[in-house]
Amino acid sequence: MMHGNIIWRKSVNAVMLTVTGVFTVLAVCTLFVILGYLVYYGGRSLDWNFFTKLPLPPGEIGGGMANAIVGSLEIVGVAALMGLPVGFLAGIYLSEFEDKMFCPVVRYVADLLNGIPSIVVGLLAWTLVVVPTRTFSGLAGSVALAAMLIPIVTRQTEQFLREVPLSLREAALALGASKWKTIVTVVVPAGSKGIMTGMILGVARISGESAPLLFTAFNNQFWGGGITQPTASLPVMIYTHAISAYDDWHRQAWAAGLVLISMVLIANIAARLVLARGISVPRA
Repeated sequence: MMHGNIIWRKSVNAVMLTVTGVFTVLAVCTLFVILGYLVYYGGRSLDWNFFTKLPLPPGEIGGGMANAIVGSLEIVGVAALMGLPVGFLAGIYLSEFEDKMFCPVVRYVADLLNGIPSIVVGLLAWTLVVVPTRTFSGLAGSVALAAMLIPIVTRQTEQFLREVPLSLREAALALGASKWKTIVTVVVPAGSKGIMTGMILGVARISGESAPLLFTAFNNQFWGGGITQPTASLPVMIYTHAISAYDDWHRQAWAAGLVLISMVLIANIAARLVLARGISVPRA
């Protein structure tokens, strides 16, 4: 009987390993197919003009997306300035100031925001910023992206701070350090590598969003007049060019997709280096 059970377990194990292996290969192959298309078509379409010139009118061949590249950097940069500090402080609160009534609510809201479709966040920013100001703007796009970034950073910060050994906190408190001094000088530096990784991955996550920007930053075929004006961005330009009827716009959409995925890839590599090489924030 025992021998039969062992054979049955080994058979089930072999079947499940085979099934999971097959689906893993399918997932990886799908990823490589997508990357292959991006590299092949995007690489053929990239040139110096793409990074230095503005888009041309429909039907004309040439031009580039310099305004969209700069616009994306502006929108994501402002979103990071707004979202990272809020998410970081919220994560510290959830990890270090456990409140049995309020903390579960904050944690639930953060998880809920993480699961909300990005287009809904775009509608929220449109209602809060675009409607009162009566104009689309890069700032409204930054607000939408910051709303998506905050819950990501909050949960990542909480997770990595909770992994800091309790003995470090107890040692600092035993030496007479206050609660806040313990957090600032011991807990946060100990979890800084993980926190930085979560922040980098969070910024990379929002940088490819297009739906919120359609309702907020809108688009611009020229150099933007500032963050308070309609601003071009790579995700929106990819969308508008991909659905157009012009072959040259399709070519530029592939090039923009390659540039965008390269930026996300660089951010992910940077996050891995932070963990692998032990880069951390120096103590004050």
